Amino acid sequence: MKKLLTGFVLALALTGAGVDALHAAEEAHDLAAEVKHAVELGHFPVLKPEEEKWSFAGVFGKYDKGQLQRGLKVYKEVCSACHAMQRVAFRNLHDLGYTEAQVKAFAAEYEVQDGPNDAGEMFTRKAVPSDYFPSPFANEQAAAAANGGAAPPDFSLLAKARGVERGFPQFLIDMIPVVGGYQEGGPDYIHALLNGYVEPPAGITVPEGTHFNPHFSGGIALKMAKPISDDQVTYDDGAPQTVQQYSHDVASFMMWAAEPKLEDRKRTGFMVLIFLLGLTALVWMTKRAIYAGKDH
Repeated sequence: MKKLLTGFVLALALTGAGVDALHAAEEAHDLAAEVKHAVELGHFPVLKPEEEKWSFAGVFGKYDKGQLQRGLKVYKEVCSACHAMQRVAFRNLHDLGYTEAQVKAFAAEYEVQDGPNDAGEMFTRKAVPSDYFPSPFANEQAAAAANGGAAPPDFSLLAKARGVERGFPQFLIDMIPVVGGYQEGGPDYIHALLNGYVEPPAGITVPEGTHFNPHFSGGIALKMAKPISDDQVTYDDGAPQTVQQYSHDVASFMMWAAEPKLEDRKRTGFMVLIFLLGLTALVWMTKRAIYAGKDH
C-alpha cells in the first residue's frame, strides 16, 4: 500500500511537471508566431507592455519620494555607466527629499569639465549643485564606439519619448491628460523592456551582438544586454531587491526626470476644471435669470 501511494504521488508530480513543460512549449510556439508576424508587418514591439500601477497616475497622482530615491540609486549604480542625463541638474534632487548638504555631497561624487582657465585650457573639477549630470562619454561618437555602434539614449526625457500607443477607443481618453488620461506609456514600456529579456524561441535568430527582447519597440532584438539582475543594487529601506522592483523604481525616476512638475501641472489642471465648471454654472443661471420672464 505504501509503495502504491508513493507511486501515485510520483505520478502526480511527473504529471504536473509535464503540464508545466507543455504550457512552456505552447507559450514559446505562440511567441515565435507573434515574432514572425511582427517581422512580416514591420510592426513592433512584438508584445505590448502591461499597464503597471504607478503612484503618479491619475488626476491626483503624486510621486513617491522613497521610490524616486531608490530609482536614483539604480541609475547611479547601473544605468549611468552608459546613459547620460544631461538635462537634469543636481539641484533638482531637492525635489526627491534630499537636503542641501546631501545634494552637495552627491554632486561632489562627479567630475565635470569647466573652463577655459586663465591659461586658456579646459580643466575638470568636482561638480556642484548647479551642474548637470555629466555624460559617461566624451561625445556621441565615443558612446557609439563603446556600445557596438549604437549610442545609448539620454535618460532626461526618455520616459516621455518612449511608449506604445493604445488603440481605439483608449487613445481618445489619452488625449485628455488633465482629467487623468493614460500618460504612463513610457514607464510601462521601460518596465516591460527591463523585464523582457528571454531566450529567442525556436526558429527565431537574432543578429550577432544583439539580445532578444519582445518588448523592444525597434525590432526583435537590441544592442543593450540585460542591464540588471536580482540583488545587484542594495536598498536601505527594505524594498525587494529584484529586477521587477528595480525596473519599477528606475522607470518612476525617469518619469520624474522627464516631467518634474507633473504634480503642479495636475494640481493646476484640476483647479482650472473646477473654475470652468463653476463659470459654466454661473453663465447658465445668469441666462435663466435674464430670460425667465420673457416670452419665447
